[in-house]
Amino acid sequence: MRRRLRSVAVPVHRHALPQVALDAALVALAYFVAYQLRFDEGVPERYEQLLDRSLTIAVATSVVVFWAFGLYRHWWRYTSQQEFLRVVQAVFVATMVTVGLIAVLDPAYVTTPQGLEGLSPPTGVIALFFLLMLGLLVGARFVVRLFYDRPVGSLKPRRGARSVLIVGAGEGGRLVLKEILRNASLGLRPVGFVDDDPRKSGLRIAGVRVQGSTRRLGRILDDVEPDEVLIAIPSASGALRAKVVTACRERGVTVRTLPTVFELLRTGGRMVRQVREVRVEDVLGREPVRMEVERLGAYLRGRCVMVTGAGGSIGAELCRQIARVHPSRLVLVDHAEDNLFAIERELVEDRHVLHAHPVLADCKERDRMRDVLGEHRPEVVFHAAAYKHVGMMETNPVEAVRNNALATRVLTELAAEAGVGTFVLVSTDKAVTPATVMGASKALAEWQVEAAAARHPETIYTAVRFGNVLGSSGSVVPIFRRQIAAGGPLTVTDPDMTRYFMTIPEAVQLIVQAGSLATGGEVFVLEMGEPVRIMELADQMIRLSGLEPGRDIAIEVVGPRPGEKLHEELFNPYETGVATEAPRILRAERRALDPTWVERAFDHVGALVDEGDAATLAARVAELALVRGRAEATGGEPEPDGAVAAAGEAVPGQA
Repeated sequence: MRRRLRSVAVPVHRHALPQVALDAALVALAYFVAYQLRFDEGVPERYEQLLDRSLTIAVATSVVVFWAFGLYRHWWRYTSQQEFLRVVQAVFVATMVTVGLIAVLDPAYVTTPQGLEGLSPPTGVIALFFLLMLGLLVGARFVVRLFYDRPVGSLKPRRGARSVLIVGAGEGGRLVLKEILRNASLGLRPVGFVDDDPRKSGLRIAGVRVQGSTRRLGRILDDVEPDEVLIAIPSASGALRAKVVTACRERGVTVRTLPTVFELLRTGGRMVRQVREVRVEDVLGREPVRMEVERLGAYLRGRCVMVTGAGGSIGAELCRQIARVHPSRLVLVDHAEDNLFAIERELVEDRHVLHAHPVLADCKERDRMRDVLGEHRPEVVFHAAAYKHVGMMETNPVEAVRNNALATRVLTELAAEAGVGTFVLVSTDKAVTPATVMGASKALAEWQVEAAAARHPETIYTAVRFGNVLGSSGSVVPIFRRQIAAGGPLTVTDPDMTRYFMTIPEAVQLIVQAGSLATGGEVFVLEMGEPVRIMELADQMIRLSGLEPGRDIAIEVVGPRPGEKLHEELFNPYETGVATEAPRILRAERRALDPTWVERAFDHVGALVDEGDAATLAARVAELALVRGRAEATGGEPEPDGAVAAAGEAVPGQA
């Protein structure tokens, strides 16, 4: 009982004691002045007596009511509109309770012809007491907030401050303006807003005028001549960012932007401190898919979740997002010690995730992974471990197939053995009509997931397929950045080459949501809009670096690499994209594979891997993809024995 009472008690923090003292003084002042204003010719003696005897009751009662309403849980400098509303409610209740207690606990009696009669504060005193107390308490909080919002040192910008034009007069722009005004050390001087809401045109926000819409941005830049432009719209579309960047680039004005909603959620902290340069993903023109990870990943809350490849770009972001939904345990599996150490330290030290368990293991090793699954008993597995560099996998086909295909077979079988509830494979658009060893190995992985779903219905197996991920290891954007830093040239394989692009947070949200949508054996694909020309991407990146394509940095066409396709696809010819209950997430509908064919195909591929016959293996994994494609095109079934037999014959042109 004593422990329960101690948990219910809410002590007043020491930072609130000055607030309590000031409020008590203001209540006493309001109560005293209310009597003075009510009686113009002086307070009658009987009410003077009432004032003296009830002042303590008024002060003590009001402070207790204020405490009950939570007025002392926050610094006054952070008082919000909601806090001001709470003050109004608390003052009203305090006034009523004070009057009631005075009438009940400490009445003053006067002699009348009818005898002794109780005396209570007059109605005028009560009304004045309420209004004065409300004005004083609200005023005190407003003054404190005003002082901290615009301290004396920030009212006049520092000499040499850079003028900044803010794009966006919404909440993001107002928060930016507020921090600029509060922090002279930032060295910024706001000269105006730009906003597309016609109702805001000409308005002043904290003394800063909304100059007009982005349609007039060029003219506004010429009139205002800012040193830099700040895009203060975290949810701004790529088209809007591109328009701003283009107008500013023509005039040599620096452009920076607030982080996206995903970055704000990941990093927290002051908004202006997180302002960064505009990146290529900001101006690609495709609206990003935004999902509520806490809601869509709610099925992971309180469950043990395992992520393989946890140190990679996709795997690490998966760990960050999954940690936000509070699983009971997050098992991080990776065979690269440095990457595993980095993500584990980030989760524990920066994000205070106390249930992260790093496991140094290789997914290809059956006995080791059996031990890991047996020890941790994960309920959900996200298999993100894979080799993905196309050129490197072409020269190392044995390891590509061993790591991408055979390791997936190991994990799907062990997942069923360990009683895993949901198994999600991270796949790629290169598995569609594969033209490279890497793509074929991921296609095999997808088939294995489909076959496992048929063989082990007690476990839900699914795969998630998406295009190129901006910023991931080995993707084109980091390569272009390194080439720009080195002075060029930027190497493009073909002027007409296109690719689908998405951000890492988008990819991760799709993966997480797939686990909740899956019923078994599906392949989910994100509707990614129009593909992006690599030549245009190279041009944009050079310009975003403040350089001129062709003049400062050359773009060199070097020709496609072996097996590299001009245009990637999201669906095989025998697949149809079907809408799901989730916006912009499609399901690849296709005929089910015969699990026996998959089993025999993997047995043969596994034998070639054990033999280390790289040349034959590269040809055979490609042949297996063609076998399925032909079977789907003709409406027949791929023949297991025929596929294996074909894989054993020499292929023209192969050693």
